[in-house]
Formats: sequence, structure tokens, C-alpha cells
Amino acid sequence: MTELLFAPAITLWGSPTTWLEIAAVVIALAMVGCNIRQIHWGWPLAIVSSLMYFALFWRSKLYGDSVLQIFFAVVAFWGWFQWLRGRRADGSPLQVSRLTQRGLALTVAACALLWPATGLFLKTYTDTDVPWWDAFPTAVSLVGQFLLGRKYIENWAVWIAVNVVSVALFAYKGLWLTVVLYAVFIALSGVGWRAWKRAL
Repeated sequence: MTELLFAPAITLWGSPTTWLEIAAVVIALAMVGCNIRQIHWGWPLAIVSSLMYFALFWRSKLYGDSVLQIFFAVVAFWGWFQWLRGRRADGSPLQVSRLTQRGLALTVAACALLWPATGLFLKTYTDTDVPWWDAFPTAVSLVGQFLLGRKYIENWAVWIAVNVVSVALFAYKGLWLTVVLYAVFIALSGVGWRAWKRAL
């Protein structure tokens, strides 16, 4: 079964694209579509997609992004619960909202601390050849996932930053179908931002 998943299905720009990557891309697009429309079924799709990308990224020695997918799969259960049962501090149902000034400052601080810490860990303990660039989407995605789970509109800005860096990173690794996916994610993040802004 593993051999079939990693078997080349097509060749894009000189690099083989596996059946696993194709399936992961399709599921990931469906997931983002659900997120934009605030449909909670995006969270179980995130679990499936994340597990697929764990295997794909590990094979490509993108260890930070690979471990991040396991985090995504686990946190997706939390996000699913938040969208179904989550409440604000005042007890009101969880709806799209904006971060406070303090929340924005904490978001930026979290990204500024997590990126170098993750990069140092990858540089020290793994054989990745792109520790700092692997660390950026890994670290910043942690913040984005929290914001998405709590329905803060700023999550879309975070995903745009993550996706721009990811496009370059995956191109370097020859994961061309995933490059296309993350380029689409950039556009979809803009769509999501506008859709959630209308929902405010």
C-alpha cells in the first residue's frame, strides 16, 4: 500500500508527483473551502489531509513541516469542538471577530519567539538543509491554527504569510503540485479574509 501511495502518478516540471500528494491536495482544497464558509466539516478534512502531508513531508526531509502536520491533526479535534461548542469569555457563541490590540501584540510576539526557537531546534537536531525556512511555516502556523480555531479574522493574514514562504520552500524541494496548492491557498486566504469580514 505504501509503495502505491508514493508511486509517481504524473511528472510536473521534471519532478514526479505521487498519488499521495494528489489526494492530499484535493482534500486540503476542500478543507479550506469549508473554512471560508465556516463549515465545521473542514476540521475532519484537516485531520486526513494533515496525516497525508506528514508522510509526504517526512519523505522530503521537511521535518518541521512534517511534525507540524501531526500538531494540525491533533489541534483539529480542538478546532472542531470550538466551532461546534465554543464560547467567548462573556459566554456568547463563537462568532467571527477581530483581535484586540493586546491580542495583536501577543500574536506578533508569539511568531517572533517561535520562529527562531523552532529553527534552532531543527538546525541542531535534524538533518534538514533548510532549518530556518522550514521553521517559519511550522512556527507561524501554530499561531494561525489557534486564531482559526477561535474564529479571529486575522488568521487569514497569518496564513498568507505562511503560504508565501511555503511556496518557495516546496519549490526548492520539487513538490510542484503542493507549490500550486499553496499558491492557490494564498488566493483563498484573501477570499476567506473578505468572506469573514462580511460576516463581522
